[in-house]
Amino acid sequence: MRGDVSPDTRDARAAATGAEPGATAGAGPPPPAVLRAVPLLRDLTAERLHAVWHGSVPRRYAAGEVLRAAGEPAGRLLLLLDGRVAATVVSAAGRVVRIGAWPGPCALDKVAVIDGRGHTATFTALTPCTVRSLPRADFLALVDDTAAVRAHVLRTLAAQARDQQTRFARAATLPTAARLAAWLLAEAARLRSRRVPLPGGQQALADQLGVTRVTLNRALSGLRREGVVTYARGTVEIAAPELLALRAAPGAR
Repeated sequence: MRGDVSPDTRDARAAATGAEPGATAGAGPPPPAVLRAVPLLRDLTAERLHAVWHGSVPRRYAAGEVLRAAGEPAGRLLLLLDGRVAATVVSAAGRVVRIGAWPGPCALDKVAVIDGRGHTATFTALTPCTVRSLPRADFLALVDDTAAVRAHVLRTLAAQARDQQTRFARAATLPTAARLAAWLLAEAARLRSRRVPLPGGQQALADQLGVTRVTLNRALSGLRREGVVTYARGTVEIAAPELLALRAAPGAR
């Protein structure tokens, strides 16, 4: 349990003391240049990078620890420098739905920090994570003052809107096997590999696709029987990508 102290309060206390929660004694922080690996900050000048570094607060999270909960005030932008984080929401029926997972380096939940209406999902560390949290005012100043940051935010928001439309369309019109096939193809393209690990296993992927684990298992078993994929130890290997593409677009010719 995280207790009754909010993450931003803990961050503020850490900043006041100069401590880095979870840090190993004697280990110095990495240089501000590591921030350039975050796509949002890639085109900042060295001076702005230093300002972001010194204006942000470091923190480390263990695997399974919640970085931010859905609805919590989004007073700081989380800069994930290392590790992997999953985002989940709870449906009206009480079902936990996984909406995505992101590896560092990246900036998390920019939408919530921009509109100030609370975090859009619960963000949980899948692996040990290194994070710096930047005050909302500092992030908004970057958006206002830096054309490259502003352009990146707009591209991100456009991509998220497009992805959301695609998700809605698939959920409303495609059977589970087609959704699974489309997800496998997208992950294979992202990883540039036919071997696709299931993040968090079948249950996590079922949550992401909006189906039950039993339904997902049936779809996966069907693809295996047809020789389209193989599956072992949490990893799917695409044996016939052309056939998988056909499964992702049922009715296509």
